[in-house]
Amino acid sequence: MNKQKLLASIPAINDFLAAKKAEKIIKKYSRARFLKILRKELEEIREMILTEGVEIAQKKLEVSEVLNSVLKKLESEEEKGVKKVINAGGVILHTNLGRSLLAENALKKVEEVAGGYSTLEFDLESGSRGYRYNRIKQLLKDLTGAESAVVVNNNAAAVMLVLSSISEAKEVIIARGEMVEIGGSFRVPEVMESSGAILKEVGSTNKVYLKDYLDAVSEKTGALLKVHTSNYRIQGFTHSVSAEEMVEAAHQHDLPVIEDLGSGILFDLSKYGLPGEPTVQEGIAAGIDILTFSGDKLLGGPQSGIIVGRDKYISQIEQHPLMRALRVDKMTLAALEETLKLYYNLEEALQKIPTLRLLTEKTKNVRNRAEKLKSKIETPAGVNLKIIESEAKVGGGAYPLSTFKSYALAVDTGNLSTDKFVYRLRQLKTPVIARIQAGEAIFDLKTIPEKQLDQLAFSINKILAEVF
Repeated sequence: MNKQKLLASIPAINDFLAAKKAEKIIKKYSRARFLKILRKELEEIREMILTEGVEIAQKKLEVSEVLNSVLKKLESEEEKGVKKVINAGGVILHTNLGRSLLAENALKKVEEVAGGYSTLEFDLESGSRGYRYNRIKQLLKDLTGAESAVVVNNNAAAVMLVLSSISEAKEVIIARGEMVEIGGSFRVPEVMESSGAILKEVGSTNKVYLKDYLDAVSEKTGALLKVHTSNYRIQGFTHSVSAEEMVEAAHQHDLPVIEDLGSGILFDLSKYGLPGEPTVQEGIAAGIDILTFSGDKLLGGPQSGIIVGRDKYISQIEQHPLMRALRVDKMTLAALEETLKLYYNLEEALQKIPTLRLLTEKTKNVRNRAEKLKSKIETPAGVNLKIIESEAKVGGGAYPLSTFKSYALAVDTGNLSTDKFVYRLRQLKTPVIARIQAGEAIFDLKTIPEKQLDQLAFSINKILAEVF
């Protein structure tokens, strides 16, 4: 059959709409989506016919065959977007996988306020409009020792808002070694530029002294900025200026000190085997005027940028026009409030906030989960399993030089491509994210809770059965 006859044999849109199968597809996915994919499918068929040297089977032009293809594409499209995954990669705060896991009480509160009306901006005492940040402000004041606080949608936004409010069109002095990239190619100098502040860098990459800051101070100076290098370290021949030194010098010139603490943490984790990290409370105690940090990293809450500090500056920030553009919604506030409430009892926080629980968990518990997972795997001929020691990471730009001793299940797939095996796991309805090491598929149990063991075992068994 020549090309013209093939083109003429393509069924009309009404032929497809008249089919019983089309009716079912439309009921599930809507007429608009059905027609969009159908027209695209027919256009592809026309292109195939018109392409030199391409032959197309007559069967492919039948209404039922075209509808089968349309259905598959709609099903595939439906599976795209944000979905739950099983993180067997061993990175606790995996930025690409959504960072911190919310505590159960935070999840319940989100469901409660999202599914109904709430007191987001309503004062029950007066019966009139309230302020959405009142409760979060009190919680952060109690927990950090700051005079005031406010929250925006992430830490980059927090830094930009602070600089816009306090130092727009003024110079902000920062050490060269602290001009970090915070992920996704967003860099502190670019955030500063977007805020309207003027970057004034001092010192060298590895050394900065108080004199460097003081020599840069002029009538054009708006603030001194300190950025905690939470996602990398400069080691060896180095020198930095402490928060206390910066504060004392800056206040002599009536200038504020701003600190971007990055991942942020409310208490010292060093007794759990992690290196010491500056806490939010220490920054406030040192006299830092405005301090910003993330809510969805070491704090263990939802994505947010938390700003704490002196009331005179927080009030300025709250009045800035950008504040409304960057404010958080009811679900974020609900989750953050419930997370912060747990910090009044540290032992409770360690147990109920998943990020803290994973960071402080005993290694023997991870080993036990690895053994349980191994016992649930049905091993085909040619596949070998073993429990190995592994190194889990914090991730999320926190503790860049630290790893945890962990345990993992290593799967040697023999003649089967490990890449293919791991790829197939990612294509499941609930994808499994594993890593490849020395040619084996590695399932690190540090990031697998007990309640996910059966589902993970089922997923591994399913793919092994399909490919062997």
